[in-house]
Amino acid sequence: MAKTLRITQVRSQIGQSQRHRGTLRALGLGRIGRTVERPEGPETAGMLRKVHHLVKVEES
Repeated sequence: MAKTLRITQVRSQIGQSQRHRGTLRALGLGRIGRTVERPEGPETAGMLRKVHHLVKVEES
């Protein structure tokens, strides 16, 4: 069974670059406090590396 990651946005996207905002949108985020679950994988890891300062990640 694949591990999933619980990703919560904790900081605003205001003042961030277009690439960071696009990455948040691709993750399904865009509002502080919103939480999504994504499968763990290289694509997700790359997106999280780009916006690590805006999100909190937990394993579930």
